[in-house]
Amino acid sequence: MKAQFKYAFRAGIHMRGVAFAVIFIFNLVFIALGSLGLLPLAAHITAVSLGGVAIGVMAVFNIIGDVAIASRMYSAPGAYLLALTPAPRWQILLSSVITMLILDVVTMAIVITGEVLLAFNMIGASVRSVIIDGIGTGVVGFINSLPHFALTVAGYLLIVMIIMFCISVDKSVFYQKRAGGLMTAVVAIVTVYIVSVSPLLLAPFGTVTRYSGVFFMVTIGTVGIIMYALLNLILAAALFVMTSRLMERKMNI
Repeated sequence: MKAQFKYAFRAGIHMRGVAFAVIFIFNLVFIALGSLGLLPLAAHITAVSLGGVAIGVMAVFNIIGDVAIASRMYSAPGAYLLALTPAPRWQILLSSVITMLILDVVTMAIVITGEVLLAFNMIGASVRSVIIDGIGTGVVGFINSLPHFALTVAGYLLIVMIIMFCISVDKSVFYQKRAGGLMTAVVAIVTVYIVSVSPLLLAPFGTVTRYSGVFFMVTIGTVGIIMYALLNLILAAALFVMTSRLMERKMNI
C-alpha cells in the first residue's frame, strides 16, 4: 500500500509541484518584502492581484495533476505496469484518490493562505501579529468550520468517484461495444441523477421543501451539514466498491 501511495504521488506531483513551487516562492518573497515595508502601494496591489490569479492557476494544475494520477490506472504505459502489480485494485484506487485529495487540499490551502497574508500586508497589518494574534481565533474558527470542511471533502470524494466509476464502466463493460460511448454517457447521467436525488433519503430527519414541482431541498437543522457529509461519504464508498470490482473484473487499456 505504501508503494502505491508513492507511485500515485510521483504521477501527480510533477507539473503541479513546479506550479506550486513558483507560486509559493512568489508569495514568500512579496510577503517578506511587504512585512519589511519595502513595497509601495502599487506593488502591494499587483502582488495581491497576481496572488488571486495564482489561486486559479493552482486549481488548473491540480486538475492536470489529478488527470495524470487517473491516467496511470486507465492509459498506457502506466496502466500496463499497474496490471502487473500484485496489489488488489482497491488499494491502487484508494491510494490514487487519497493522493489526489491530499495534494489538492494542501496546495490550495497554502496558496490561499499566501493570498490572505498578501492582503493583510497591503492594508498595513503585520504578518507576525496576524499570525500570533490570530492563533486563538483561528483554532476556534477551524473547529467551527470542521462540519463544512467534512462536507467539502466528502463532496470532493464523491465527484472523483463518479468520474472514476464512469471511466471504469467505459473501459470494462462497454469497451468496443456498439454505441459504447453513448451507453457510458447514459450511465453517467443516471449516476449523477441518483446522486442528485439521494438527499431525499434524509427526509425522515428533516423537512422537505419543493420548488417548481421538480426541485427539492431537505432541511435538517444544525446537524444537516454532518448528515449531508455522511450521505456523500456513503455514496462515494458505494461507488468505490463498484469501481474497484470493475477494475478487478477486466480493464481494457
